[in-house]
Amino acid sequence: MKAIVISKYGGPEVLEYKDAPDPSPGPDEVLVQLAATSVNPFDFKRRSGAVKAFAPVSFPGILGIDVSGTVIALGPGVKGFSKGDCVFGMADHAYAERVVAKAANLAKIPPGLDPVDAAALPLVTTTGRQLITDGVPVSQKRTILVTGALGGVGRSAIFTAKSLGATVIAGVRKTQVEQAAELGADSIVAIDDPSAISGLQPLDAVADTVNGVTAESLIARVKPGGVFASVVGPPKNSAKFPDVKVIPVVGHSDAQALLQLAKAVVEGSLEIPIATKMPLKQAADAQALAEKGAGGKVLLLP
Repeated sequence: MKAIVISKYGGPEVLEYKDAPDPSPGPDEVLVQLAATSVNPFDFKRRSGAVKAFAPVSFPGILGIDVSGTVIALGPGVKGFSKGDCVFGMADHAYAERVVAKAANLAKIPPGLDPVDAAALPLVTTTGRQLITDGVPVSQKRTILVTGALGGVGRSAIFTAKSLGATVIAGVRKTQVEQAAELGADSIVAIDDPSAISGLQPLDAVADTVNGVTAESLIARVKPGGVFASVVGPPKNSAKFPDVKVIPVVGHSDAQALLQLAKAVVEGSLEIPIATKMPLKQAADAQALAEKGAGGKVLLLP
């Protein structure tokens, strides 16, 4: 098969389109013929070596997490799937024409969702949901600010928090305020505007996807006893706010949650924008584009 292979850490140029051994499914695994995968920040952080302390690449290696496609083989013990099923979910080594995935990490693509477009959903939607369900206690009396609200994780976090009854503030850049009206949040704040942040009423929680100086400013707006949950690490100044509970959230596979969010996409109540679709062999260009900010998901098609 063809795959994108990395033999050393570096820039996008280390991603090589070349022949790789065909994988075989083991116990409780399935083999998927790829319809599409997508570029996530974690992919280019692994490529560069930025996260090698806890997610090293075994060279030569194949990156990629999101997978959508057709089941072409079943390993021993697999139940609930058959050859020919259209599936999506999270896996390792997804930048390839064929991908082995744990059956438990996959769901059947719901009617109305294009199998290629389905590749945009797994990591961002489940991580956004878990940022709320694992990080932020939600009730109708709680006000939650979600940063990076126009990103896939942020959109999914807003959708989840609203569905659980919270009052949600969408945090975006000043240039994005008008666009953020589509998110269905209760209000919008420009989180790159210090006066807007200082004008915020005390928050019950922040669900953070951006970190940096924005996170350092926002943790100061959380009530004592409140929560600052983040998928990108704690604010550097978090020690100054011992009364705020800082909760790290790491996205993990949840096929049932993925299916629920995918159905919301089909129904039109959640949107994960797709910026462009590119051939798998152009993965280097695709990652370079995503790193600059593509305004939506970048999909790779074999």
